[in-house]
Amino acid sequence: MQSLRWISTLAACALAASVSAAPAPAAKAARSASPQVEINYMTWPEIYDAIHKQGKTTVLIFNGGTEQRGPQCVLGGHTLVAESVADRVAKQLGNALVAPVLPISPTEVSEEHPGGVTMSAELFTQVNAAVVDSMVKNGFKNIVLLGDHGGGQKQLDELAKAKNEQYAAEGVHVIHCTDNYQKAKATFDDYLVAHHLPLSSHAGIADTSELMYLGGSRYVRADKITVGDPMPKRGERPVHTINNGITGDARGSSPALGKIQIDMKVAAAVAQIRSLLNGSTSTQPR
Repeated sequence: MQSLRWISTLAACALAASVSAAPAPAAKAARSASPQVEINYMTWPEIYDAIHKQGKTTVLIFNGGTEQRGPQCVLGGHTLVAESVADRVAKQLGNALVAPVLPISPTEVSEEHPGGVTMSAELFTQVNAAVVDSMVKNGFKNIVLLGDHGGGQKQLDELAKAKNEQYAAEGVHVIHCTDNYQKAKATFDDYLVAHHLPLSSHAGIADTSELMYLGGSRYVRADKITVGDPMPKRGERPVHTINNGITGDARGSSPALGKIQIDMKVAAAVAQIRSLLNGSTSTQPR
């Protein structure tokens, strides 16, 4: 019963957070320029027509996150990025809607860098399972699990396989899209190297730039952009010599780089979702 109460509470928090987190003016204008795809901002008749009259039988379940992102970035960064990417992916697919973005993923929380919100891997799986079940009952036939945060990717992969098997007899497909996270990150890192910019693993150029692009000063405190702990080499443990929440170097961040990264995430997600739903196994997550 306690787990069920937690699931209900967290789902309500996710809905409230998504509704209250208004996008930046530029992003808001871009969203309003085309048909609405976010369930949070639709009525039930609009959703019914989208599914049954417009053929929008695919739904994206995107997981964001709330964690420290250095002294310069707001903590809701993963959720803000997920909302923007999900909106664009759904519109490019043309047959998809977006479930309320979930603002909590497994992460680290500390008093030293306050504000983060985490949950256990088990509870994370239960919450996402409840959302999948809800989307099946709503009438969707293709359900896509995604995450903008590293924590929870393993659980989403396992859940997608289990739910796909559970609902196969009903003609429902459940998949896990990873390319918006893993492939896009690798592609953006290659871009940084090619342009002689430093790599980072947390709150560096990648994380900072995409928030600058999406929300400017509302999401990023430009005067706080700085260097953080050194990037560990492969196989090495991180060394916290500065301990400001950044691993790598955030200097050199820009809205232009943020747009490049967001575009990479959207393109990678659209390509993989189409491939998986068309029955290809070449990019099936392992």
